[in-house]
Amino acid sequence: MNEVLLRSLTPSVLAILVRRGADFAAAEDAVQDALVEAVRVWPADPPRDAKGWLVTVAWRRFLDAMRADAARRRREDRLDEEPTPGPAPAGDDTLQLYFLCAHPSLTPSSAVALTLRAVGGLTTRQIAQAYLVPEATMAQRISRAKRTVSGVRFDQPGDVATVLRVLYLVFNEGYSGDVDLAAEAIRLTRQLAAAIDHPEVAGLLALMLLHHARRAARTTPDGSLVPLAEQDRGRWDTESIAEGVEILQAALARDRLGEFQAQAAIAALHADAPTAEETDWVQIVEWYDELARLTDNPIVRLNRAVAVGEADGPRAGLAALAALDASLPRHAAVAAYLHERDGDLATAARLYAEAAQKAPNLAERDHLTRQAARLNARRCR
Repeated sequence: MNEVLLRSLTPSVLAILVRRGADFAAAEDAVQDALVEAVRVWPADPPRDAKGWLVTVAWRRFLDAMRADAARRRREDRLDEEPTPGPAPAGDDTLQLYFLCAHPSLTPSSAVALTLRAVGGLTTRQIAQAYLVPEATMAQRISRAKRTVSGVRFDQPGDVATVLRVLYLVFNEGYSGDVDLAAEAIRLTRQLAAAIDHPEVAGLLALMLLHHARRAARTTPDGSLVPLAEQDRGRWDTESIAEGVEILQAALARDRLGEFQAQAAIAALHADAPTAEETDWVQIVEWYDELARLTDNPIVRLNRAVAVGEADGPRAGLAALAALDASLPRHAAVAAYLHERDGDLATAARLYAEAAQKAPNLAERDHLTRQAARLNARRCR
């Protein structure tokens, strides 16, 4: 069973059902039923046209649901429109579906959560981690969003800012999580940049390209994480870096700074440094100050503490860290790093071990565990 194929077809099938008059919640349920049926049937009897097969089955599941809901009058109208088996219309509806999910009847946070779940393919757990909220809270948020748009015709697409937020979170999950969605997020952001002349769209595309350029150096062949300072910069994709920097410079020249442009500027400073030691940390701290002003995001301030520790010394970094909530994700890991640089190996080892227990994925947990073991071994010499 080709799960990648199913994932890639899901947005287009969902968009076709919505365009044919299905409300979003019912359409999503019907598409999910069709995917389950595909997993059951395709291994023994693969269709000639996978997309057409999914559209036909999903539409029939939708009609079945409408019958069960006593929607007889609408059922008769829709039955005439049932697509016949065979090739489905070609085209990529994914970006359009992102805009449709960012419906004005939803708050931006609910629209993002719904799109990540329905179109991006992320689990409720992954979305909850991105939002720094409990999984149960996120499940309720997504359920409320589905109820809100149930029965609503999607003729009022949402705003660019909400779509950018979705694309950013999809890229982050693909870049560092369990599902590889980074390349898809870049593809969609390129489409958006070609269609809309907006500095923040350009800023997001630049940010994605600059981060993605380092991807090959982020892990060892066995999957172990490689910290930025230890990465082989010869493995970075220089063409992507050059493209990202060029796009960013053009966006910044328009003097309409936004959070994605500020993040891209930080990434560009890292990419521009020939070695970790030559990184311009003072300028990075200045960009983090801009980013904190724009977003007031606690994770931004956490990352800023690291930059302050590099620019002004570990004790300055620890002072910046002391002002933040210790329950923040990766707070213990940052504290461990700064304490190690300050020479307090016992505290650093303890904090690395604590951070490993809270790590969001196996690769990060293993990395932090190795860091704790390394420092404990040094202390025992």
